[in-house]
Amino acid sequence: MEMANKKGANAVVLFVFMFLINFVVSESENGRELELLLSFKSSIVHDPSGFLSNWDPSATTFCQWHGITCNNLSHVETLDLSAKNLSGILVSSSVFNLPFVKTLNLSNNHLYGEIPPDIFFANSSLRYLNLSNNNFSGHIPNGFISGLLILDLSNNMFSGKIPREIGLFSGLKFLDLGGNVLLGKIPISISNVTTLKYLTLASNELVGSIPHEIGKMKSLKWIYLGYNNLSGEIPKEIGVLTCLNHLDLVYNNLTGQIPASIGNLKDLNYLFLYQNKLTGSIPSSIFGLKKLVSLDLSDNSLSGEIPELVAQLRNLEILHLFGNRFSGRIPNALTSLPNLQVLQLWSNRFSGQIPRSLGRYNNLTVVDLSTNNLSGRIPDGLCNSGRLFKLILFSNSLEGEIPRNLSTCTSLQRVRLQNNRLVGELSFTKLPLVYFLDVSNNNLSGNIGEQNWDMPSLEMLSLAGNRFSGKLLPHLLNAPKIEFLDLSGNEFSGTINPRFGTLTELMQLSLSENKLSGEIPEDLSSCKKLVRLDLSHNQLSGQIPSGLADMPVLGHLDLSENRLSGEIPAKLGQIESLVQVNISYNHLTGALPPTGAFLAIKESAVAGNDLCGGGNTSGLPPCKKLKNRAHWWPFMACSFAGLLLLAIAGFGFLFMRGRKNLEPKRVENGDGSIWELQFFDPKVSKSVTMDDITLSLKESNVISRCKEGVSFKVKSVSNDYLKFFVKEMHHFSSLPASFWSEITEFGKLQHPNIVKLIGKCRSDKSAYLVYEYVEGKLLSEILGNLCWKRRWKIAIGTAKALRFLHSRCSPSVLVGDMSPERIIIDAKDEPRLQFIFPFVDNKHFLPSSYVAPEARENKKMNEKSDIYGMGLILIELLTGKTPADADFKVQYSSMVEWARYCYSDCHLDMWVDPVIKSQASINNQNQIVAAMNLALHCTAGDPTARPCAADVFETLKSAFRTSSCLPSLNFSSPV
Repeated sequence: MEMANKKGANAVVLFVFMFLINFVVSESENGRELELLLSFKSSIVHDPSGFLSNWDPSATTFCQWHGITCNNLSHVETLDLSAKNLSGILVSSSVFNLPFVKTLNLSNNHLYGEIPPDIFFANSSLRYLNLSNNNFSGHIPNGFISGLLILDLSNNMFSGKIPREIGLFSGLKFLDLGGNVLLGKIPISISNVTTLKYLTLASNELVGSIPHEIGKMKSLKWIYLGYNNLSGEIPKEIGVLTCLNHLDLVYNNLTGQIPASIGNLKDLNYLFLYQNKLTGSIPSSIFGLKKLVSLDLSDNSLSGEIPELVAQLRNLEILHLFGNRFSGRIPNALTSLPNLQVLQLWSNRFSGQIPRSLGRYNNLTVVDLSTNNLSGRIPDGLCNSGRLFKLILFSNSLEGEIPRNLSTCTSLQRVRLQNNRLVGELSFTKLPLVYFLDVSNNNLSGNIGEQNWDMPSLEMLSLAGNRFSGKLLPHLLNAPKIEFLDLSGNEFSGTINPRFGTLTELMQLSLSENKLSGEIPEDLSSCKKLVRLDLSHNQLSGQIPSGLADMPVLGHLDLSENRLSGEIPAKLGQIESLVQVNISYNHLTGALPPTGAFLAIKESAVAGNDLCGGGNTSGLPPCKKLKNRAHWWPFMACSFAGLLLLAIAGFGFLFMRGRKNLEPKRVENGDGSIWELQFFDPKVSKSVTMDDITLSLKESNVISRCKEGVSFKVKSVSNDYLKFFVKEMHHFSSLPASFWSEITEFGKLQHPNIVKLIGKCRSDKSAYLVYEYVEGKLLSEILGNLCWKRRWKIAIGTAKALRFLHSRCSPSVLVGDMSPERIIIDAKDEPRLQFIFPFVDNKHFLPSSYVAPEARENKKMNEKSDIYGMGLILIELLTGKTPADADFKVQYSSMVEWARYCYSDCHLDMWVDPVIKSQASINNQNQIVAAMNLALHCTAGDPTARPCAADVFETLKSAFRTSSCLPSLNFSSPV
C-alpha cells in the first residue's frame, strides 16, 4: 500500500514537471513568434487600410491579430495578409522563421526587395507559400522545403536562373514562377518533382528546349510554359503525362512537327500551341482526344488537310487554326460537333465550298473563314443556334445571294462579307444589334432607298463597290449612331439629300464614284464630327459651300472630278484640322486660300481648274499682287533684325552672369566627403547645399522604391519653400562614361508635362539625381477613381510630353519604361512624366510589362518601345485593367490581345471601365473608341506600324476636341 502511494506521488510529480517544462518551452516559443511578427510589422512602411493596427502586444494575444490563425497550442499556423496594399521590404528575421506556420500568404501587395536567402531553410512546417503579385526582385533563393505543397512566386521581378534545388521540393503539387524575368534553361532537376500537378513558368525569358525528362512528372495536370523563348521540338515524352488536361506552350520558338504522342493524353481539355514555328500536318491522333474543349494551333506554319476524323471531338467548343497553310476543303465533319461555338480558320488556303450544313447542328457564336479560297454559297443554317454574333467571310470567292434567314438572325453584331462575288439584294436591314456591316466589293444590287431600314446599333456601314442604285434617302436608315458610311462605287443618282446633315454622329462619309448631281447641301455642315468627306467622281455642280468650313475636325476633303464652279471659300483655309484637300478637275476659278492645307497642296490636287496661287508645290501660276506690298518686306525684315539684336545684347549680359552658377563644382560636405555637384536651375543652385541632400537620405524621407533606386524627399535648409527629391543611382559605377554628360543635356529640358531634372551629384561611393518635387500622386494609385474627362486630359498631357522628348529634343530622349508608375498627377490635375533613370544605354535595360516585346527580346530600346508603353497606358485609362490582371490571361495571351478582341468583336459596354461607363455619353463613346483604336496601333506587333509620338498627340488632340470626334480611321481592314 505504501509502495503504491509512493508510485502515485512520483507520477504526479513527473506530470507536473513535464507540464512545467512544456509550459516554459511554449512560452519561449510564443515569445519568439511575437518577436518575429513585430519584426515583420516594423518592416512595413505603408499600411493604408490600417490592417495591422491591432498588432499590439499590449492589447491582445497575437492569435487575435488580423490575418493570423493559431493552432490549439496558440502557435501561429496561418498568416494571410493577401491584398492588403502593404508596402515594405522583408527582413531576414521575419515571418518565414515562424516555427509552426503552415500557410503563409503575402500575395497581391506592394512588397519589394529581395526575399530572405534562408527562406527555404528556415521552416520545415510550411505547406503553402504565396508571394505572388508583388515587386520582389533578385534571384530565387537556393534551398528547399520537402513538405511544401504550394509555391507561388508569380508576377514579381525575380531574375536569374531557376535554382537546380527546385528538384528537391519532393512534395510540391503546385508551382507557379510565371510573370518574372527568369533566364536560362528549364532545369532538368524539376522532373524529380513527380508529385507536381500544376506547373507554370510562363511569361519569363527562358531559353533552350523543353526537357525530355518532363515525362517523369506523371502527376501533372496543367503545363503552362508560354511567352518565353523556348526552342527545339516539343518532346514526345509529354505524351506519357496521361493525367494532363491543360497544355499551353504558346508564344515560343518551337519548331518541328506536333508529336503524335500528344494523342495519348485522353484527359486533355485544352491544347494551346499557337504563335510558334511548328510545321507539318496535324497528327491524326489529336483527333482522338475526345475530351478536348479548346484546340488552338493558330499562327504557325502547319499544312495539309483537316481530316474528317475531327468528328470525334464531340466536346470541342473552340477551334482556332487561323494563320497557317492548311489547304483542301473544310471538313463536313465539323457540322456534326454539337458544342462547337467558335470556328476561326481565316488566313489559310482552304478551297471548295463551305459545308452546307455548317451551323445547323452546332452552337455557333463566331465564324471567321476570311482570306481563303472558298467558293460556292453561304450556308443558310449558320444562325440556327440563335447565338451567332460574328460572321466574317471576307476575301474569298463566295457566290450567290446572301441567305434570307441571316436577315432574321437578331443575335448578329458584326458582319463582314466584303471582297466576294455575292449577288442579289441586301437583306441585312432590320438587325437590332449589328454595329458593323461591310458588304463592299461584291455584285449586290437593288434600290436601297426603297427598303425600310431599322438598325439602331449600326455604327459602320460599307456598301462600296457594288451596283446599288436609286436615290439616297439617309433618314430611312434609322441608324442614329452611324459613324462611318461608305456608299462609294455604286450607281446612286439624284441629289445629295440635305437630311444627311441629321446624321450628327458621322465621322466618315464617302459618296464618291456614283451619279450624283445638283449642289452640295449646306446642311452637311451640321455634321460637326465629320473627319473625312469624299464626294469625288460625281456630277455635282454649283459652288463649294462655305459652311464646310464650320466642320471643326474635318481632316480630309475630296471634291475632285465634279462640275463645281466659282471661287474656293477663303474660310476653308482656316480649318486647323484640314490636312488633305483634292479639288482637281472641276471648273473652279480664282486664288487658292493662302492658309492651312492649301499652302502645301500638291499639283495633282488642283489640276484641271482655272486657279492661281498656292505654294511651290501647287504648280499654279502666281496671282497678281499689289506692287507696293513688296517694298515693305525689306524694311520690316531690317526692323525686326535690329530689334532682335538689341534683345540679344540685353539678355546676353544677364545670361553670362547666371551661367557661372550652373557650372560643375567640387564641394566638401559635413562628413568630409568630396562631391561633384552641378545644378541646372540658378534658383536652386543658390538655395541648396550638399548637406541638404545627404542629411535627408534617411528612411523617414523615402517616397518610393523601384528597380533603379530609392527616392527621398528633401527640403532646403535656407529656403523652406524649396522642395525637391533626389534619386539614388544603383550600380552607378557601371554606367557608361557618357552618362553624366548626357544627364547635363537632360537638365536643359523644360516642359510643363515633364518633371524637371534640376541637378546631379556624385562621389566615389554614391551618386544622386536631383528633381523638382511635384505634389501629387502616381497615376497607378488614382486611375481607378478618375472620371473620363480627367483621363483624357492625362492622355493628352502624357502624349504631349512624349512628343517633346521624341520630336523636339535632338537627339531624342527615351523614357525606357513608359508606365503609370512614371506619371505623377499634380495639384492642377496635369500629368507629369518622370524619367527617373533616363534611358541612355541598352546595357542597363530593365524589363517591364510596359516594354515592347521586341525590346524585351533583344534588349534594345527605341522610340517605338516608348510608343508601345503609351498604348498600354491608353488601354488602362479606357478599361481600368493592367497587364498584370489575371482576368484575361486564361483565354488571351496578353492585355493587348484581349483589347484587340474587345475592340473588334465586342460592344463598348463590354470593355470600358465600369467607373466611366455611366459617363460614356455618345460624344464620350466616340472619344473612347478613337482612343482604343489609337492604343491598338501603338501596340502593334510590328514596330514599324506604330505611330510616332507626334502623330499620337495629334490624333488624341483631334479626337478630344469639344465636339468629340473620331480621327480618320481605316475600317476596311481588321485590327
